[in-house]
This record gives sequence, structure tokens and C-alpha cells, in this order.
Amino acid sequence: MAHLRVLLGRYRGDSALVAYVDHIRDLNADFARMWAEHPATQVRSRAYSLHHPIVGELILHGAAASSPTCADSVCQNSRVRSPVVDVAVGSDTGKRYSANFDVTYLRRQPLLAVLADGMGDGPGSAAAGRTAVDVFVDYVTRAPEPGPDMLRDAVAAAHARVSRIGNELRTLAGCTLTAMVAAPQGCWLVQIGDSRVYRLRDGLLELLTTDHTMAWLGAVHGWYPFDSAQAASARYQLTRYIGHGGAPEPDVLSVTMRPGDRYLLCTDGVSEQVDYGDLHTFLGRDAHPQSVVSDLLAASDAAGGSDNATAIVIRVD
Repeated sequence: MAHLRVLLGRYRGDSALVAYVDHIRDLNADFARMWAEHPATQVRSRAYSLHHPIVGELILHGAAASSPTCADSVCQNSRVRSPVVDVAVGSDTGKRYSANFDVTYLRRQPLLAVLADGMGDGPGSAAAGRTAVDVFVDYVTRAPEPGPDMLRDAVAAAHARVSRIGNELRTLAGCTLTAMVAAPQGCWLVQIGDSRVYRLRDGLLELLTTDHTMAWLGAVHGWYPFDSAQAASARYQLTRYIGHGGAPEPDVLSVTMRPGDRYLLCTDGVSEQVDYGDLHTFLGRDAHPQSVVSDLLAASDAAGGSDNATAIVIRVD
């Protein structure tokens, strides 16, 4: 199952970002408060351009091409201690689009890794990814201890906010959301959409998450081959995502973390363009996570760069 490569297309809208400015004013105040409460290291690098430059300037007060990434900030929940980990994050806009609608948050201790992939390339996409990550992170960092109910509540809060954006902008507003959250016995995985979490353990690369698409269901249940015309059409049909009118629940899984483990969180811009064998090779190298991230993004670009590509790599020592 781990090597099934079920590809997903993306809705591509034509809406102008001008329509987004009014809504950003409200989000800007919320994000400024969260930024003050959870200080973050702003990494200014081309590899960390994680969201649309105009949106970034508005939300981050001029800190475009930066990611809310905190290496060692202290969470309110002091009882949760992650294993010793090294982490890295990076993103590449690719060749097809002029803007990047992938959004991330990464904190090393206690581990909190979150990524979102906006659906489409209009103002709803830009708003959805940024808002979903901000709301989820704010909810989790305020909780006394992470658990399944709290994580589902955090996703529900993100649903509500993103749905409101779609109603206000009168356009598609939706995104995936995938996260790893430190827990007393390991980590919680949170999954909604088709971004992915892989784990390399003892030489075996496993896909820990499920793509919430009709293409995935069709391939798994034998409705059609995953590389068929039917599957190609079904790749555009997400069964669950943030902003969905039915507010579907995420998958929440408990996983252990062992020394030697390598975890990869990635958007479909990586998983669709870098095959299983190359993922295994990159993650299996005795290299710092930042080097692995760079290799993954370079491979995505070399394969065509047809989508925004984002990767978070976590090495457990």
C-alpha cells in the first residue's frame, strides 16, 4: 500500500487577490496576537517561501518569504516531552505557479509540525491554508495536554473559520491539514486531505496516512487502476478537507517514536513527483534533515515542478 501513488489534481481558480485584502485585516490582528504569544524564528530564505508573497506581507507585517518556525519554544504544556529530534522544513513554488499556497508551522520541542496545502490558486486558497494552520496551532498550544478530542476540536475550529472565509469571499476556500503533535507516549498524527506522513523505520518506508480522495478509494477497492482515466478524474475529488461544508472529522492516529526513525510530512507536490524509491533513498541517508529537505525539493523540481512542493523532515535520535 505504501507505494500506491494516487495523484490528486487541484482546482485552479482565476480570482484576484484584491478581494482578499478586506478579510486579511481581521486575520492580521489574530495572527499578530499569536505571533506575540508564541515568538517564532523568521527564516528568510528562498526555500522557506511558504505562502503567497502578498498574503505574507499582510499577515506577517512585511516578513514575506518566511515561515512561523520555532526551534525550541516552550509550550504551555510542560508535561509533554518529545524524544530528541532534529527537524527541518522547506518549500518550493515550482515552475507552474507564481505563488506558493503551502503553509507550515514547525516547533522542535515539544514537537509540533503542521502543514496545509491550499486548494486552487485564488484568494480562498491563500486564506484557507494560512488560517487553518494558525487556528490549529493556536488551539493546540493553548491546550493543557494533547489528545484525540482536543485535536478534533482544533480541526473543527479551523473548519469554522475557513468556511466563514469562503462565505465572505464567495469563492472556494479549502485546504488539506496534516500534523504531528507531541504526546506523552509518542506523537499524534492528524490527517485531513491528501498531504501525507511517511515513516522510515528499520529500512521500511511506510505511508502512515490515507489520502481522502475518490481516487484513493477507487484504487484501494479495485474500482479502477490508479493510473486509469477514471482515477485521473477522481483525483480532483477530495472527500475530506478543511472548509468542507460537512465539517468532516480528521483521522487521528497514535504513533510511537523510536531512535533512528525518520518522518516526512509533505504536500502532494512532493508525493506526486518523487517516487517511492527516491523517498526511501533520501530519508535513508545519514544526513541532517535540512539536507534531506533540499534533496526532496530539488527532486520535485527536476520532475517537472508542476505544483508547490513542501516537506518537513523529522529525525529521531
